[in-house]
Amino acid sequence: MALHHGDASEPPFSPASFDVVLARHVLWALPDPASALVHWVALLRPQGRLVLIEGRWLTGAGLAAADCTALLRQYRKEVDLHVLDDQDLWGRAITDERYLLLSRR
Repeated sequence: MALHHGDASEPPFSPASFDVVLARHVLWALPDPASALVHWVALLRPQGRLVLIEGRWLTGAGLAAADCTALLRQYRKEVDLHVLDDQDLWGRAITDERYLLLSRR
């Protein structure tokens, strides 16, 4: 396994070279989330999947699920939203917004 150093917004890989691109709590922190999504989608092979785990926290930081879903739908046809509010996932009850977006194409 190799370790690569690069910009998360523009990963240094060839287009159509991955089956899965997964980002956990990264998109909201980037200066241009839409541009990052364009690059991430380009990395996917035709049947590749984009998996985003994001949230909107009580502090106001993050991306609301509706906003992130709308943004991703600009670049992908199929976007499934899964709310991650089960306290077993976090070890306590959750009062902010945490979710997973899965896009297959």
